[in-house]
Amino acid sequence: MLKLFLPMFGLLIFSKNYYIWVMAIIMMMASVMIFLMNYMNWGVVSIKLTDWSMMDSISFLLMLLTIWVCVMMLVCSFKYVYTRMNSSLFFSLILLLLLILLMSFCQVNIVWFYILFEFSLVPTMWLIMKWGYQPERLQASMYLIMYTFMGSLPMLCCMLLMGWFNGSFSFFMWFIYCNNIFMDSWWLLFLLGFLVKLPMYPFHLWLPKAHVEAPVSGSVILASILLKLGGYGIIRMGLLYPWLNLSMIPMLLSFSLLGGVVSSFICLRQIDLKSLIAYSSISHMGLMLIGALSSCKIGLFGSLMMMISHGFSSSALFIMANMNYDSCNSRSVLVSKGVMLVVPMVSFFWFTFSIMNMAAPPFINLISEIFIIMSLTHISSLSLMMIGLISFFTLCYSLNMYAMINHGSWSNYLHFYKLVCSKDYIMLIYMIVPSLLLLFK
Repeated sequence: MLKLFLPMFGLLIFSKNYYIWVMAIIMMMASVMIFLMNYMNWGVVSIKLTDWSMMDSISFLLMLLTIWVCVMMLVCSFKYVYTRMNSSLFFSLILLLLLILLMSFCQVNIVWFYILFEFSLVPTMWLIMKWGYQPERLQASMYLIMYTFMGSLPMLCCMLLMGWFNGSFSFFMWFIYCNNIFMDSWWLLFLLGFLVKLPMYPFHLWLPKAHVEAPVSGSVILASILLKLGGYGIIRMGLLYPWLNLSMIPMLLSFSLLGGVVSSFICLRQIDLKSLIAYSSISHMGLMLIGALSSCKIGLFGSLMMMISHGFSSSALFIMANMNYDSCNSRSVLVSKGVMLVVPMVSFFWFTFSIMNMAAPPFINLISEIFIIMSLTHISSLSLMMIGLISFFTLCYSLNMYAMINHGSWSNYLHFYKLVCSKDYIMLIYMIVPSLLLLFK
C-alpha cells in the first residue's frame, strides 16, 4: 500500500495544479474501498510487507482509518485553496503526516515506531501554529510538545534498557530475561509516553488547548488518529506482556474511571463547543484504556472498536463545530441557537453524530462499550457503577449539546447563517457509512 502512495506523495508536494489534488483524493478513496472490500471478504491475520514492516488486523484497521480521515481533512480544508493561504504547503503537510502515520502502524521495530511516533508531532504542531485561529496557539503548541516529549523520554530509556536485556527491538521477538520486580517498577514508566498521548486523565491538559486553537484539519487528525497512536502502543505492548498489565490495573483503572467521570462533569458545564468535544474524547479514551489493560480478547476487541468508532464520531463532531464556527463566528453554544429553524438537514447530522457519540444503536460505539463492560466484570464488579455514571453523563452532555445548538429561538447575535455546500453533506455521510458497515463485520 505504501508503494501505491509514495509516488503520488512526491507528485503532489511539487504540484500546484488543484485538479491533480482532486484526482489524488479520488484515488485515495478508491484504494481505501478496495482494501476495505478485501478485508470484509477474507479478513487480515498477518501480512509481511518488508523485513522492517508487517500488517495485522489491528494495524490494518487503523491504517484504513488514517487514510479515510486524511482524505476528509483534504476535503474540509479546501477553503485554503480559494483564500490562497499557502494551500500547497498545507496539503503537503497533511500528506507527510499521512505517510508518517501509515509507516507507524506497520512498524515491527519498536525504535522506529518511537521515532515515527514522535515525528508525527512536528507536522501537527506546524498546522496549529500556522493555521490556528487565536494568538494562544503558541501556548497550545508548547503544551503539546512539552507534555508528549517529557512523557516519552522515560519510555525511550526503558525501551533501550529492555532492548539491551532482550537483545532485540522487534515487537514480536521480545522476551524477558530479568526479574519481575525490575519489570514491574519500570513498566509504568514505559507506558507513560503512550498514556500521555492517549491521553489519560492527569496528563490531559494539552488536549483541550490543542483542539481549541487548531484548525479543523488539525482537530480532526488529533482526535481520530494521533490519540490512537497511544492506544495502539498500549495494545501492542500489552500483547507482549499481559501479566505486567495486571500489576498496573488497580492504579490505572482507578485513574481512568475517575478521569471519565470528571471529564464528563466538565462537559456538562462547558460552553465552548470544541472544548466540549475535546473533553468527551478524554472520557472515551479512558474507557478504551480499560479494555486495552484487561488483557482479555473481549477487552482488546472492544478497545479496538472504541478507537475506530471514536475516530469517526469525534472527527465528524469537529467538522460540524467548524461549520457552526464559519456561520456564527463563535464557538459558544450560547450564541448559536435555532439551527433547526434555518438548516434542518444540519440539525439531522447534529442528532446523528450526537447519538453516535453517546454510543446508541445502530453504531459500533455501542458494541465497543458492551465489550469493554464485559471485560471489566472480570477485573472488578464494583467498577461497573463508575462505568454506569460515565455512560449516563455521556448521554446527558451529548443531548445537552444537541439541544442547545439546534433548539430554541434564533439568537439576536446572529444576522445570517452560511449556506452549507453539498461537499459538506457528502463529507458527513462518508463519516456515517463506515461506522454502519463495520457493524456487520
